[in-house]
Amino acid sequence: MLMPKKTKWRKDQKRRRGGKASRCLNISFGSFGLKSLSACWVTSRQIEAARRVLTRYVAKGGRVWIRIFPDKPVTAHGGEIPMGKGKGAVDYYVAIVKPGTIMFEMEGITREVAKKAMELAGHKLPVKCQFISKE
Repeated sequence: MLMPKKTKWRKDQKRRRGGKASRCLNISFGSFGLKSLSACWVTSRQIEAARRVLTRYVAKGGRVWIRIFPDKPVTAHGGEIPMGKGKGAVDYYVAIVKPGTIMFEMEGITREVAKKAMELAGHKLPVKCQFISKE
């Protein structure tokens, strides 16, 4: 799964959610894309699940680009631990996705195949998604 090789700080603060995406707004690499319509944290496991769906559906026909990267650490305490006692250990990593972010791109396949593959990948993600094309 995706995670940063090295971070400046081990644990991160929550940050405020909201706003629209200011980067990853246009299709840059492929011909088709999967665009988010809502804001959410997408975990590295969810990104990997969507990537597997895309690559398996297109078999050897197309190329897939992942435009989001999980670089924010999320901490958690174990069960039955009392309140307090500091911040928990890093549990997993998330990518912050805002409305309008292009999450995945594809190329080298027909529009119908790309639309079906992106629709199946969208079911693996916690955000509402829309299929878009360069044309």
